[in-house]
Amino acid sequence: MSKSSPRRPFGGKSSGTVTVIEARVHRSSARNARLAFYLTAVIVGLLSAVVAASYMHPIVALFVGALIGVPLGVFVWVLVRIWPVLRLLWWWSTEIVFTTGAISFWVQLANHTAAPVTAGVVALVVGVPAAVPVIRRTVFGWFMCLFVRHRLRVCFAQFIISNRSGSLPLILWAKPTPVGERVWVYLRPGLSLADLEGRLDRIAVACNASTALIERASDGNAAYLRFDIKRREVLTAEVGSPLVDVIDPDNTPATERITGSVPTALDLPDVDVPAVTLPAQPKKPPATTANGSKPAASTSPDDDDVSDWI
Repeated sequence: MSKSSPRRPFGGKSSGTVTVIEARVHRSSARNARLAFYLTAVIVGLLSAVVAASYMHPIVALFVGALIGVPLGVFVWVLVRIWPVLRLLWWWSTEIVFTTGAISFWVQLANHTAAPVTAGVVALVVGVPAAVPVIRRTVFGWFMCLFVRHRLRVCFAQFIISNRSGSLPLILWAKPTPVGERVWVYLRPGLSLADLEGRLDRIAVACNASTALIERASDGNAAYLRFDIKRREVLTAEVGSPLVDVIDPDNTPATERITGSVPTALDLPDVDVPAVTLPAQPKKPPATTANGSKPAASTSPDDDDVSDWI
């Protein structure tokens, strides 16, 4: 008799397992962990044995080197092996800290205060940020930063990843901006800025944003990038200016404001233009021939000048 697999609530069969670390990432971390163990144990063991040989017998120094290199290699193996889990904890670190703090605060408040006081404190903590626009926008902006970090991770996992091991880029931190959010990312080998520039439209769709921009965050490191997620345009908003009160103290609407005629030429009656007198030009003496006589004027353009033949 075969056992049927449990079904999901909306149809389809479920395997009963949840994939936290992908198989490709799991195999890659295992291979890297073994390599890190061997390299660390051998290199540290040999160096320790060489140093210890100066103070004791070489055979004893080899045992001392092994006692130092093998434990350190095991430590490096564990660190590399659990690195995918550490990355997962880093992605959810803010949520874990916030949830732990909220639960601890609730437990301490419920154990040391009465129920009406607890309800009042909770209403104050929740109601004040919701009622004050500045605090509400700030809280919502930081919430969207957490949302964008996870959406970028989904983008890298779904259609951006391009290396053999399957490791995702390290999404560092994020902060709100007047137009959206800004996120800093450190790429792993296999990706570049040019690979991401062709997918910005898909990244904007995944982040529920209007547009997405990307640029280098460091001049000396091409792997350190900065994403700018834009959700709104602030340059089209109307802003107040103190010049309005200076130009129009009565705050007259622009449609009812009386303006003068538009000048079409310069009118400078108060400018004295100095008179400019040009110096007299000396007259040139008439040209003479070789014998000192004035050449005769030519009466016809076809007549030849006699002086040219003398």
